[in-house]
Amino acid sequence: MFHVKHSPYILLINPWITDFAAYNFWIRPLGLLFIASLLRANGFRVTLIDCLDFYSKTKKYGDGKFFKTKIQKPPPIKSIPKNYSQYGIPEEILLKRLSFLEEKPDLIGITSGMTYWYPGVFKVIGITKNLFQGVPIILGGIYATLCYEHAKRYSGADIVFNGRGELEVLKLIEELTEFKLQTPNSELRTNIYPAFDLYPQLDYVCIATSRGCPFHCTYCASHLLTKDFIRRDPFKIVEEIGYWINGYHINNIAFYDDALLMEPSKHIVPILKEVIKRGIRCSFHTPNALHIREIDEEVAQLLFQSGFKTIRLGFETSNETAQIETGGKVDNREFRRAVKNLKKVGYSGEDIGVYIMAGLPGQRIGEVEEGIAFVRETGAKPILVEYSPIPHTPLFKKAKQMSSYDLEKEPLFHNNSILPCQWEEFTIEDFRRLKQDLRRG
Repeated sequence: MFHVKHSPYILLINPWITDFAAYNFWIRPLGLLFIASLLRANGFRVTLIDCLDFYSKTKKYGDGKFFKTKIQKPPPIKSIPKNYSQYGIPEEILLKRLSFLEEKPDLIGITSGMTYWYPGVFKVIGITKNLFQGVPIILGGIYATLCYEHAKRYSGADIVFNGRGELEVLKLIEELTEFKLQTPNSELRTNIYPAFDLYPQLDYVCIATSRGCPFHCTYCASHLLTKDFIRRDPFKIVEEIGYWINGYHINNIAFYDDALLMEPSKHIVPILKEVIKRGIRCSFHTPNALHIREIDEEVAQLLFQSGFKTIRLGFETSNETAQIETGGKVDNREFRRAVKNLKKVGYSGEDIGVYIMAGLPGQRIGEVEEGIAFVRETGAKPILVEYSPIPHTPLFKKAKQMSSYDLEKEPLFHNNSILPCQWEEFTIEDFRRLKQDLRRG
């Protein structure tokens, strides 16, 4: 037990991405920012350092390229013939920010993203451990949850947290600091917004109108990271949108939901109608993809009218057998109808980005080529998404059987850039050719 008498001081860090490629597609550590807000509401003093808040180029909607520093590849992936980089702030800037802290933290909380980004996580843990000896470090986030044993064994963190939701984190912090916390009754936190104000400059914010997902797609970890599917009050969401636009002059908002359009009449329709009614002007984005089945004429019209600029659809494959095997989330008829409705209200084919999965276990290149051709036929824009094996998902067992890499023991091999489940019917060379063909249009 680490006893703290008065107003604890907490340092929260979002580490670097370490990868062969990375792009800022409206990335923010939303869970960490909620924790920051909840801690401040309980009298804690909080400092946030987001190692990804450093860009080499930003586009008009706030997305763009991270600043990157070429680094040595970790030994397990040394043979991969690609440059490996650390994305985000230069290390000397992180060290400077840490040295300028007002005092030694009572507790350090570090989050984690993709399982194969752990080298950046470990590096931040090592740096903070060296600078603030004796200060307990909690590691949470996606990697810590999905690769719990690996994180416990190798990360160097004092505590690895693999629970679900910020309320459990608060209970842990309460135990460690012996500082009594008043926690909300619900994970939805309707009156507390994420602490985006801790950023020195804001080009965009992210909003989650729900938690979890009602689907159980075999390749996805959503149901592992959040137990139930719960949603916020539509009018509270519009209040939050107005808060960021009016109070912080935000022009871009990305929705982080996994199922934003589910039961549209109860959720997205009232949200968008209220946005339009209040005359809210903002560019909205859906990097997590929209559920195709719910895009009828009314939903398409409201998306267009309310200012949704970046439309991404989660199609994955046009192969009907594969659609059923991976979760039955969509079929080809529904996809055609959704694209037709979006184009009818004013979206161009270039506006409608469609995710197609490549490199699924046992997938042949022909299936991906057919998917690309099918999407192009509708006039939409195909976007290839490489499959990343995710521990504990239904498809992970098949991925382990198909892959030549040890996916169980080494999370670096989950990296989609190496196409972990490539085989004779779908090689990395095949994938590169597909990418080149897409660039040519």
